[in-house]
Amino acid sequence: MKNLSNVDHQGGKDLRESRLSAQGCNHSNSMNFPNLITLSRIPLMLLVIGLLYPPTEQALPWSRMVALLVFLFAALTDWLDGWLARRMGQVSDFGKFMDALADKVLTLGMFVSLLAMHVMDHWALFPVLLILSRELLITGLRLVAAGKGITLAAEQVGKIKTVIQLACISLFLGKMTLRDDLVGKIPENFYEPLHEAVSRAADATLILATLLTVFSGVVYLVKHWSLFTDKESA
Repeated sequence: MKNLSNVDHQGGKDLRESRLSAQGCNHSNSMNFPNLITLSRIPLMLLVIGLLYPPTEQALPWSRMVALLVFLFAALTDWLDGWLARRMGQVSDFGKFMDALADKVLTLGMFVSLLAMHVMDHWALFPVLLILSRELLITGLRLVAAGKGITLAAEQVGKIKTVIQLACISLFLGKMTLRDDLVGKIPENFYEPLHEAVSRAADATLILATLLTVFSGVVYLVKHWSLFTDKESA
């Protein structure tokens, strides 16, 4: 009877430890501060567009400058959330998935909005469509993987293309800021070269971002194509 009691006690202890372990796993995957920062990129993107949408004569003073600063903060959170998650020991599959998704919502929302507001020239439609197609395709691949219980983290080349995309959008916002908020406030002999340099840099960075986006998409698809063919991922 004593041995049986010991067995029951040990069994109950193991069960409690198992439950505590499961609770710990669930906690690591639940909403936490780094994940909240990740999700904040979506309302921040809407705030930026809200500041940019009114015509110049109806916009709030310095609205373009504020929009640029808000976007730069949103771009900074792309690094901050991952750093905090590692620092606080709160890395989770949810965070990895939402980090990539929030990046896409932020960048695609901004590209489409800048194109609709004619901040970008008409030729930018083709690069933006390429970027949009690639991002939606890779998001679909991640959803397929998630349905199979696999979380696909971002590749290094994908992280680089995101940085270039964010830099590209920042340059176009800088172009708007110069055009709407700083015209007449900077000496003309300095304003004109600066505006021309920012405009050219924004266009060049858009081309570079498009090339990197397509290249990283091809790399990602080649590496994980087995997910689409129902074979085990390498």
